[in-house]
Amino acid sequence: MKKLFHFVLALTMILGLSAFTKKAPITVFMIGDSTMANKDTTGDKQERGWGMMLQQYFKSGVVVDNHAVNGRSSKSFIDEGRWQKVLDKIKPGDYVIIQFGHNDEKPALDRHTDPGTTFDANLSRFVLETREKGGIPILCDAVVRRNFFRKVDSSVDDESLRNTVYEDENVNSDTLIDTHGAYLLSPRNVATKLNVPFIKANKITHDLEQGLGIEGSRKLHMWFKPGDHPSVPNGRKDNTHYNVYGGTVVAGLLAEEIAHQVPALKKFINKKKIKRLKKNLK
Repeated sequence: MKKLFHFVLALTMILGLSAFTKKAPITVFMIGDSTMANKDTTGDKQERGWGMMLQQYFKSGVVVDNHAVNGRSSKSFIDEGRWQKVLDKIKPGDYVIIQFGHNDEKPALDRHTDPGTTFDANLSRFVLETREKGGIPILCDAVVRRNFFRKVDSSVDDESLRNTVYEDENVNSDTLIDTHGAYLLSPRNVATKLNVPFIKANKITHDLEQGLGIEGSRKLHMWFKPGDHPSVPNGRKDNTHYNVYGGTVVAGLLAEEIAHQVPALKKFINKKKIKRLKKNLK
């Protein structure tokens, strides 16, 4: 009986110690712009960033901490102190997913950077400072804008699209027309130079939208006719920002690419959920 008591006591202590030393979850930080950011969901608002929808594709053991913010470029994210707040939280073994470009290409002085110089420098800073904290950086290029018109109006600010109402669109191309230009080169070049995992977000979203076609690709975005949804009574015509469905789809496809490019995270990815998602896309 005495031996049994000691055995039970020892087992209890081992289990208690095991619980106490349970490994902390890995944090996947996200920094970027409105295409990635968390959104206001009050009043059943429908806009979503793909980073907001990413957690569902990870199993337990990984926590997504999304710091992406509407309208931010790599420059303004640093200048506003947002990067420092993320940097202060990174612990060894955490990841930082970096996606900028949509706003770096805008002319406003508080956001603009140039590919090959200032844009590359900011991306390199995110990478090197993440590594100094023991974290693992992951670089993405910008997700595609839905644009089937050959002459792109570069003066349109993505953030202003929230004030649009539904109207027919001008289309003069059967294929998506790129709007990012050299801003797609910087993340890839920095990733190659600094040996960083690279997520082909632009190609993946291009193939998705091109595959759905001119009409079908609208259902990924904040495209609503008047009366379609009470949160946008006048409708909305927005080829940049995702709705619930679009954010969920893009997050799933990019999670699959993360599993390919970052082997250490592969075991945490919910492959069954992604498989179901892709099956329903066909």
